[in-house]
Amino acid sequence: MSAETENIIQLDFAEEMKTSYRDYAMSVIVARAVPDVRDGLKPVQRRILYAMRELGLSPDKPHRKSARIVGDTMGKYHPHGDSSIYDALVHMTEDYSLNAPLADGHGNFGSIDGDGAAAMRYTEARLSPAAMTMLDNLEKGLVEFIPNFDDSEKEPTVLPAMIPNLLINGTTGIAVGMATNIPPHNPGEVIDAVIAYMDRPGISIDKLMDYVPAPDFPTGGIIINASDMRSIYETGEGRIRIRAKTEVEKGEYGRKNIIITEIPYTISGNKAKLVENLSLLAREKVFDEIYDVRDESSKEGVRIVIEVKKDRDIENLLNGLYKKTQMEDTYGVNLLAIKPTNEGNGEPKVFNLKSLIEEFVLFQEELYTKEYQFLLDKAKKRLEIVEGLMKATDVIDLIIEILRGSSSVKQAKACLIQGETEGIKFKSKASEKQAKTLFFTEAQADAILAMQLSKLIGLEILKLHEENDELLKNIADYEKILSDVKELYKVIKGRLREYKKKFARARRTMLTDETAKAYVEEVVEEDLYICIDRFGYTKAVDAAAFGRATDEAKNEFTHIVMMKNTDKLCIFTNTGSMHQVKAEKIPRCKMKDKGTLIHALCKMDNQDEGLLYVGFEELFESVLMFATKSGYIKLVSGAEFETGRLQIASTKLDEGDELVNVMKLSAADILAENQKVILLTEKGLSLGFPLSEVSEFKKTSRGVKAIALDKDDTLVYATSVEQNTETFEYNGKTLSAKKVRNRKRAAKGQKAKLD
Repeated sequence: MSAETENIIQLDFAEEMKTSYRDYAMSVIVARAVPDVRDGLKPVQRRILYAMRELGLSPDKPHRKSARIVGDTMGKYHPHGDSSIYDALVHMTEDYSLNAPLADGHGNFGSIDGDGAAAMRYTEARLSPAAMTMLDNLEKGLVEFIPNFDDSEKEPTVLPAMIPNLLINGTTGIAVGMATNIPPHNPGEVIDAVIAYMDRPGISIDKLMDYVPAPDFPTGGIIINASDMRSIYETGEGRIRIRAKTEVEKGEYGRKNIIITEIPYTISGNKAKLVENLSLLAREKVFDEIYDVRDESSKEGVRIVIEVKKDRDIENLLNGLYKKTQMEDTYGVNLLAIKPTNEGNGEPKVFNLKSLIEEFVLFQEELYTKEYQFLLDKAKKRLEIVEGLMKATDVIDLIIEILRGSSSVKQAKACLIQGETEGIKFKSKASEKQAKTLFFTEAQADAILAMQLSKLIGLEILKLHEENDELLKNIADYEKILSDVKELYKVIKGRLREYKKKFARARRTMLTDETAKAYVEEVVEEDLYICIDRFGYTKAVDAAAFGRATDEAKNEFTHIVMMKNTDKLCIFTNTGSMHQVKAEKIPRCKMKDKGTLIHALCKMDNQDEGLLYVGFEELFESVLMFATKSGYIKLVSGAEFETGRLQIASTKLDEGDELVNVMKLSAADILAENQKVILLTEKGLSLGFPLSEVSEFKKTSRGVKAIALDKDDTLVYATSVEQNTETFEYNGKTLSAKKVRNRKRAAKGQKAKLD
């Protein structure tokens, strides 16, 4: 076996892909998209806040260019794209996305409308007061620091968050195979719930919901399925239905205005799209009740005005707007966060309301224990020095003699710590003997050697005694807190109450339980003229525009049907079908506009020919006469064609047969005795007989034979006219009705003559 062969590592491709993808997925979950349950931050947010702290950008300091913040974050802690870091910074400034913004932006950081932020070189930022509650105690060693990506810096694994940021600000993120969507909550309510849990660790979710009944969104709005919150907080998953908050005001000219004052959180940062959508629905007459839509929002708050036409049902219109716009939307809750493990890694877990609060409390126990251990150690070290200084003031003359008689600091220090007097010149044997009894600690000796002569003033000595008493008291307090969890909880609760005073505000999101109500479309009836030209292009023209049109313009159309805008246009074709099109679906046009092909408005085949166009209301009161190419004829009541289907068979046809005409007759025509039917064949034969001889059938019937035809002849036209009618039109020709011979139905026709 060669050396080259020995260096080849054989791997199973499927196993390698599985392992690599799993590592990638976990990296996205833990290191990018999902927040830590303890501080509620994703890595990029944590690194931005830490970089801003290192730059000294506290709330009382001037703002600094965002480009500097992004540069420091990217260069020291977060080796990813600058745009993603800046986007995260921008999000942390948005008071319409967060209940407690973590950054204070200066400049154009976008708006609730959906406007983007200016480039990072134009904007400035600094830490907010809420961010300081997560950074203030970093110097006390409360959290672990690890090397950054290139081992040149140290960064915290988690921030010492003293407020429950995850619940207060919420978060959203899409990882690999999972996503998190935690809604924001009212700061005061969450802090009250945390304190209640600390008082009663066995508290139920129902009792916690007395403090946190539901999310409280920065944009307000109304949660309309409040009864579902119990299940959501129990399982950590569910859907919240949010509705815009509206008011009704009096408008001009007798109109009323719907005022949207709060929008759903789901369109926070995209308000302009809602306004655009409302305007589009008004323009396209989806909601005929709307007169106008305008956005009057300002720094004072959201104000979208929907002007409603006079005497319209406001409640019904709102039901329609909730159904067809984002005035009502759904927020999918998924309380997923990273839970730290003993191995130092983290694992994604879906929490419920109680377990989220529990994790925060456990984290606070850890932080406050470390903080008070830090304070205890610091107080003990200071007490050691203060005690040494107090002891030194009692023998200050001896110490001065030692310092004056020593040849080096090292020699003097050895005397103070161990009582070594060799080589030191004393004024007397008594002083040397006393010096041998000195046993200061090294820290005390260093403090004595560094002590200024001004400390020997009586007032300064008194201060040392006071400080000593204060340190002893503090040490006792610290040890008491560290030895008793209840005492530790008192401290945590006290500080939480201070934060509540600082960040609490009134609830913005209202809670209710409402069921969706159907929208009943309000349509004001008006007359329309449906115009169809010889190519099948169809359009609807209002009565006023049609009345102004010239006769020449009207003559361009082969079919003109007057009907109501609430009616349906019925089209009977030569293939024996009836198609229906709602008048509202026919495009409104001007007389000069082309319109839309009738085949595009219904399911007519391109080879189908429309024989009769009629409104359903008129059809219902009429009787239709059907005549086929094979010479069959029948009458059918218009009521037979009442259907909700868009396409039905209008008659029965034999194979190879088709309709040559469908004629609309009134009841008066049927009852009159002076009406006759005229038939024409392809060979030019004609036949007439009284209309009363034609029987009425169901639409599913074929009818009866109307004329005897030769094998190579077919019926091409059929009509009904009065007995005294002189002429009738067929295919652009004028034929004499008088010369059509009246014979018995189904008889042979005679040669038709032109007038």
